[in-house]
Amino acid sequence: MNIAEDGAKRPVRGELVKILVHRREDRGMVLEEFASRCVRREEIHELVTTDQHDTAPGAVVDRVGFLGFVEIASGGVIDRGDAVWIGDRRIGTVLGYDSCHFPNHYNILIATDRTTTGAELGLRPALEVRFGQQQQ
Repeated sequence: MNIAEDGAKRPVRGELVKILVHRREDRGMVLEEFASRCVRREEIHELVTTDQHDTAPGAVVDRVGFLGFVEIASGGVIDRGDAVWIGDRRIGTVLGYDSCHFPNHYNILIATDRTTTGAELGLRPALEVRFGQQQQ
């Protein structure tokens, strides 16, 4: 039986509230088994880049660059593979989630060609963040 699960959705939007400037080679984040997470308006989550692209549940993600924290302005569903935009710049795609700080916040892992930080990208508070399907 073939069941289609992914239909159209609106983008999840937010705004950067804090910029981060550091990276790690030994972070030890653990990829959650979930390919999607629902996020609510006014929640705050951390954005983390990685050049490690293994999506297997439990995969360890050591090489990371920290972008910053985003406050969700319009809730919705963020799926693995969603494009991530900050301002007019496409950052990468959602790899998955690490929940070591949950319920305070999720680390939203973003697959990129190389790890990068918020400072390196010249990010600043109040820039718009968008998560959405690749064609959006």
